Amino acid sequence: MKRRVLLLVAVMMLSVFVLSLSVGAFAAETKYKMVSVPKLRAPWFNNMEKGLLKAGKDFGVEVYQQAPASADEAEQVRLIEDAINQGVNAILVVPNNASSCEPVFTRAKEQKIAVITHESPDQKNHDFDVEMIDNVKYGERCLELLVEKMGNSGKFVIFVGSLTVPAHNIWADAALKLAKEKYPNLVLAADRFPVAEDQNLARQTALEILTAYPDLKGFLTFGSQGAPGAAQAVREKSLIGKVFVVGGTSPMQAAQYLEDGSLSYAPIWDSAEAGYVMVYLAKMILDGKANEIVDGMEVPNIGKAMVTGKTILFDKPLIITKDNVKEFDF
Repeated sequence: MKRRVLLLVAVMMLSVFVLSLSVGAFAAETKYKMVSVPKLRAPWFNNMEKGLLKAGKDFGVEVYQQAPASADEAEQVRLIEDAINQGVNAILVVPNNASSCEPVFTRAKEQKIAVITHESPDQKNHDFDVEMIDNVKYGERCLELLVEKMGNSGKFVIFVGSLTVPAHNIWADAALKLAKEKYPNLVLAADRFPVAEDQNLARQTALEILTAYPDLKGFLTFGSQGAPGAAQAVREKSLIGKVFVVGGTSPMQAAQYLEDGSLSYAPIWDSAEAGYVMVYLAKMILDGKANEIVDGMEVPNIGKAMVTGKTILFDKPLIITKDNVKEFDF
């Protein structure tokens, strides 16, 4: 009887030991779950998704992207709320409207969820914002590229994604400030148009502008669908070489317009790199290493970051032209 009891005890202890090993193995395999919610589903953000997935593989976290069909700020907020309800560890957001995201970001922070934004300097209720370009220099450079084509006088207009997208309007402000200081004969024909996240809307608006201002010489577009839309209108109006378009969009979208001259330049950065950095920062925060996010820190495969407050800056602009567009696969 005693031997049977001892045997039973031994079996129970072995079972507890095996169970503890199983639980430990499960814990070791558990990954952080992160969701990216960009402004909309478009080639530009499809490329960002490539960077997210690469970072997920490199750093051992689960990452997926959930994008609104269009640049709808209410839909974006709803997707963020859904992700919080699903218990994600981090949300990575390119806001359509920085202000509308503030309440839901507050809720995320209350639940210890890391919040990383992109293209949203001065965002509130987040951990960090990633910028792959110097925003003021970028806006100024875009204007200089337009002046290179249309000359230093004449009428032009500006497209932005919306009047609430922080980065787009910082770029537009920087361009207009430089124009006022350096090119007094440049004339902004009308207030900026919030159409640059919808190619069809940008095209239709550009056609209307070309009719209303037959002496217009340029479109400066901020938002990934503005440049192809404006270029399409210039092409349809047979105004190539007379009206010039400068604006950032994915090289694959830009290619046909750069090749026929309806688009002059597409100043951009690599959105995949932005996605990669966002995942890396979120993991650092979740690992309890937020204090190591400092000026000069090295992000693997990206380079050294300039850190000021909550802004993580990498000044890595790309100017896409007819000559180099085929070098890019996004």
